[in-house]
Amino acid sequence: MTSQVSSPAEQAEPADQQGERGLAGERGTPDGGKEVRRLDRVIIRFAGDSGDGMQLTGDRFTSETASFGNDLSTLPNFPAEIRAPAGTLPGVSSFQLHFADHDILTPGDAPDVLVAMNPAALKANLGDVPRGADIIVNTDEFTKRPMAKVGYERSPLEDGSLDAYQVHPVPLTTLTIEALKEFGLSRKEAERSKNMFALGLLSWMYHRPTENTEKFLRQKFAKKPQIAEANVAAFRAGWNFGETTEDFAVSYEVAPASTAFPSGTYRNISGNLALSYGLIAASRQADLPLFLGSYPITPASDILHELSKHKNFGVRTFQAEDEIAGIGAALGAAFGGALAVTTTSGPGVALKSETIGLAVSLELPLLVIDIQRGGPSTGLPTKTEQADLLQAMYGRNGEAPVPIVAPKTPADCFDATLDAARIALTYRTPVFVLSDGYLANGSEPWRVPEVDDLPDLRVQFATGPNHTTEDGTEVFWPYKRDPLTLARPWAVPGTPGLEHRIGGIEKQDGSGNISYDPANHDHMVRVRQAKVDGVEVGELTVDDPTGDARTLVLGWGSTYGPITAAVRRVRRAGDRIAQAHLRHLNPFPANLGAVLAAYDKVVVPEMNLGQLATLIRAKYLVDTRSFTQVRGLPFKAEQLATALKEAIDD
Repeated sequence: MTSQVSSPAEQAEPADQQGERGLAGERGTPDGGKEVRRLDRVIIRFAGDSGDGMQLTGDRFTSETASFGNDLSTLPNFPAEIRAPAGTLPGVSSFQLHFADHDILTPGDAPDVLVAMNPAALKANLGDVPRGADIIVNTDEFTKRPMAKVGYERSPLEDGSLDAYQVHPVPLTTLTIEALKEFGLSRKEAERSKNMFALGLLSWMYHRPTENTEKFLRQKFAKKPQIAEANVAAFRAGWNFGETTEDFAVSYEVAPASTAFPSGTYRNISGNLALSYGLIAASRQADLPLFLGSYPITPASDILHELSKHKNFGVRTFQAEDEIAGIGAALGAAFGGALAVTTTSGPGVALKSETIGLAVSLELPLLVIDIQRGGPSTGLPTKTEQADLLQAMYGRNGEAPVPIVAPKTPADCFDATLDAARIALTYRTPVFVLSDGYLANGSEPWRVPEVDDLPDLRVQFATGPNHTTEDGTEVFWPYKRDPLTLARPWAVPGTPGLEHRIGGIEKQDGSGNISYDPANHDHMVRVRQAKVDGVEVGELTVDDPTGDARTLVLGWGSTYGPITAAVRRVRRAGDRIAQAHLRHLNPFPANLGAVLAAYDKVVVPEMNLGQLATLIRAKYLVDTRSFTQVRGLPFKAEQLATALKEAIDD
């Protein structure tokens, strides 16, 4: 969905300086007689079985929220199994959405509203719900067998254990079946629409638009019009239930975040979708065909799915039989003159490592997109982690340096991908893009850029001889380098007179002939390293409003949102702290050493066991303080704020 924001932005009060709960504002009474309460922010979590459609429900609520003009951030959380055991704790799927009338950075620490479709969903998520929050419970599922599956001896709806919360018992299944009687569906078929009933109820509670959801349902089930109309009917029944029932006496309004964004056209976008669009934009700006060689792997597969839809932009996608074939095909496409890409996650990077080393040796542009997930091995396929940094930096035999770029938000995946393409094409090198599951599946508003504002990425292919031998013969030297970038010429196969050797065996600098000479190998290793060290990256920007902070928090990748939210909280409490965030991890920005030296303490939060901190300590001899977690989930802002406060006071 897209929405227009016409007025220039004024910096709104940072939302993450406030509490997690939405703040009550003006109240009114609509014609229907129910009270309307204004809030500045709300965090909603939909939770149920992996077959209950919680991701679809959350996605639809998000789309309508984006079209309404709120700022938002989402956190999908689902099992790795295609159909996890129904009614069990491992089978719970959830979708959390944080939306506000001003700038926000995270999906929120704790939900203000939990929609629990069964006992497992309630038990798995109750620990995150603050006292006083609203809990909407599907009472039809709280029978003896489903409760026994998760260890409830008595119903939590009756034993007083939920007295600290505002519980709204709703027989979602029964109400849905009753609403769909006229469609002649079986009970099982009708039950599947209960997520749409819940979506309708929440849409009424928070005054979300409905037209696009009804349109979406009719398009999604266009080949099954009866199912489409049944889902629309369930959605409307949920809305009407909220309007008429006495249990929901209050509805809420969260105004559009009209002052949080610069003027422009916005749409809701996920990290993987933004990354896909970034690849297409890069190929158009480079005037090169885009080739993706990939093997499906969670959480990177969405990129393959998306790019396969865009043949009209000159995109070719190849679903290979394995990870090695995927990158082999991509490297072949790079040799042939395409903007070549391979997408994967950590386990796939391990399999691709030899071919990445070959790309380093051949000095060809190649984008290696790593959507990081929990490891090691198969690990946690649907959970997030930042633990592939050292693998990207060093995970190849020999000295095989590769530039590394890390986006910081879902929308930033677009810009980071363009930046990675610039580096790959300019310096003739493979480049890592380190996203992760949190960015890939999460979403936020994205300002659609003007085409004229995109960088020019066009490159010149070699067209003829570039070297004169001692006897005056003009020849083509495939490893004769650009004096500024140290990049070698890019010669498209079939160009007359540009025949040259390729392969993994060491080359003679300049001529490209096979060479086992020790001095040449030492030279080539150092030149390849110098080329990466010389990649042009911008200076690191430091956010230090007062200029006298003694503690710096340094992050990279998807920790940007939680870190920034935590920094805002710390500053609101009266403490001084500086913040900097790295996009380029190899090479580091030239001023990073000076930035680190300017502070007494440097705290590095990471979703690993301290990989960036290790690199910083090794290169700059700075005694960084790691704050780490590897839980498969992003940091909570309050958790980070506490750690930063302790570092300041220590």
